[in-house]
Amino acid sequence: MNSPRDPHSPSSPAGHDGAQHGGDQHDGPCAIVLAAGKGTRMKSDLPKVLCPVVGRAMIHFVIDALEAAGIHRQIVVVGYEADAVKSELSKRDNANIQFALQAEQLGTGHAVQCCRDHLADQTGPTIVVAGDSPLIQADSLKTLLKHFQETEPALLLGTLEKNDPTGLGRIVRNEAGEFMGIVEHKDATDEQLQIKEVNMSTYLFRTPDLLDALSMLKNNNAQSEYYLTDSARLLRESGRPVAALAALQPCESLSINNPEELQLVDQQMRAMGYA
Repeated sequence: MNSPRDPHSPSSPAGHDGAQHGGDQHDGPCAIVLAAGKGTRMKSDLPKVLCPVVGRAMIHFVIDALEAAGIHRQIVVVGYEADAVKSELSKRDNANIQFALQAEQLGTGHAVQCCRDHLADQTGPTIVVAGDSPLIQADSLKTLLKHFQETEPALLLGTLEKNDPTGLGRIVRNEAGEFMGIVEHKDATDEQLQIKEVNMSTYLFRTPDLLDALSMLKNNNAQSEYYLTDSARLLRESGRPVAALAALQPCESLSINNPEELQLVDQQMRAMGYA
């Protein structure tokens, strides 16, 4: 199947109905924050991104890092308990947060497709990050933005060298060190399983190339979902440059999928001085 027509949703800035396009062009960087999931394994009625770490909903730390990196326009994709997420973020002194609704959770690619209306006037680059990654570092984002501005690929993936990359997608490079693709753990050869550089689901796009990639995504997989990861392959196949930069820090590899991991991240953040 091809990517869905946009059945999506009202997209709305905080406190407003409908996407606003006053004809203004946004030439600074924009962030799409994926925050629509329920997080079933968290065993909480809260949307996953509102689960607290260090006494705050975890999504606040993601927005903090974006702001500190100079990414002042943010589009937050909401779904499960959308109003609760909007209400929490409305407490911030930030007029630049907009919302896009992902009514059905049909994959990360579909989540970004829900933002297309907001991207119509976005001339600067667009970065996609996870809303459940409170240890995302502003310095890493700055490094990615600087490299992107210097090299101007269609897509730059933020990656990480991880001592134990079990379960994560490996970054495959050629002999010249150029990005060739992402191989998921279950599909990797024995040789590829030795690769330590992994995909961390941080994507920095030239916005026109992102929009093109979104139109090319298909859901012909076992889950019938649209995966943003596929955009790297699709853009390369269309002859556009795709690169990967191991700019992320070890703490950014800590994932939160259950209450135990939430507690570990809370402890790590306290040790790093977040509290």
